[in-house]
Amino acid sequence: MIDAEWLYWVCGLFFVVGASFSYRQAQYGGAAFWALLGLSFCYSTFVVNKTAPAWPLGLAVLIIAGLAGFGALGRTTIATTCQAERITAANTLRGRLFVPALMIPLVALVFATMIASITVNGKPLLATGTATLTGLGVGALLATAVGLVLLRPAGGLRRHASLGVPLAEGSRLLQAIGWAAVLPQMLAVLGLLFANAGVGTAVGAIVSAILPKGSLLIAVILYCVGMALFTIIMGNAFAAFPVMTAAVGWPVLVQVFHGNPAIVFAVGMLAGFCGTLCTPMAANFNIVPAVLLEMKDRYGPIKAQLPTAAPLLVCNIAIMYLMGF
Repeated sequence: MIDAEWLYWVCGLFFVVGASFSYRQAQYGGAAFWALLGLSFCYSTFVVNKTAPAWPLGLAVLIIAGLAGFGALGRTTIATTCQAERITAANTLRGRLFVPALMIPLVALVFATMIASITVNGKPLLATGTATLTGLGVGALLATAVGLVLLRPAGGLRRHASLGVPLAEGSRLLQAIGWAAVLPQMLAVLGLLFANAGVGTAVGAIVSAILPKGSLLIAVILYCVGMALFTIIMGNAFAAFPVMTAAVGWPVLVQVFHGNPAIVFAVGMLAGFCGTLCTPMAANFNIVPAVLLEMKDRYGPIKAQLPTAAPLLVCNIAIMYLMGF
C-alpha cells in the first residue's frame, strides 16, 4: 500500500534546495527559514509514526515564525533566462506551454477516479484518502519531466533543459513569494484551532437564534455567505471550513434538512473560495502576484476579481439549494 509520505519528503527536500540557494548568496536568515521548513516536512513522518517526539516541530515553527516576522528572509537573485529567450521560447512552443500545467490536474483526476480503485492481493494500492494527493504529486513530477522535454528544441534554450532548471526556477519563485508560501498551511491549522476552541459551536448558537425555523434557503445563504466572510477574515477557505461546517453545515444542512454531504460541503468550499478572491489576507493569491508582476496597484488582482466573486457566490447558493437536497 502506497501512502503520501513520499510527497511530503519531496516537498521538504525542495525547500532544503531552496535553502541552499539562499545560503550561496549569504542570505542566512532565508536559508535557515527554508531549511527548517523542509526538515520539518521530513521529520513529521517520524512524529506521525510516533518514533520521535513532537516538541522539535513546535520549536521549529516558533523559529520559522520569528524569522519571517523580523524580516530575516532577505532577497536572493537567482540567474534565469532573459526576456528575449523567453519570447523566443513562447513563439516556438505556443500552446504547448500549457501541456505541463494541464497534466497536473489530469493525472490527479486519473488517480482519484481510476487508480484509487486498484487492489493488490485484496488490499488497495493507495492508502485510504491519499489518491488525490498522490496523483497531485505524481502529476507535478510528470509535468516537470514533460517540461524538460518540451524545452529541448526551443532554440537557444537547449542549454537550459536540464534537471537543474526546475530546481533553480522553483527556488527563484519560492524566494520571490517568501513567507507567504506557507500561509495556506498556517491558516488551515488556524481553522482547526478555531474549531477545537469551540468557535464553530458559538457561531452555531448565533445562527440558531436568527435562523427562521424550517427555512432551508436562509440556512443555505447563511452557510455560503458565512464561508465567504470567514474566508475573507482568515484568508483561506480551508480555515473557514471547519468553523462554518461545525456551525451550520453539519448540524443544520445535513442533520436537519438531510442534505447530501458531498454536494453541500463541496459547494460550501467553492463559496469560501469566492471570499478568497476578495481578501488581502490570501496573500499568496492576491498580493504575491501583484508583486511578481510588478503591478502599480498592489490590490489590482482583488479589484479585478470582485465582479466575478459576487455573482459566483450567488451561483453557488443556487447550486446548493437546488441540487444539495
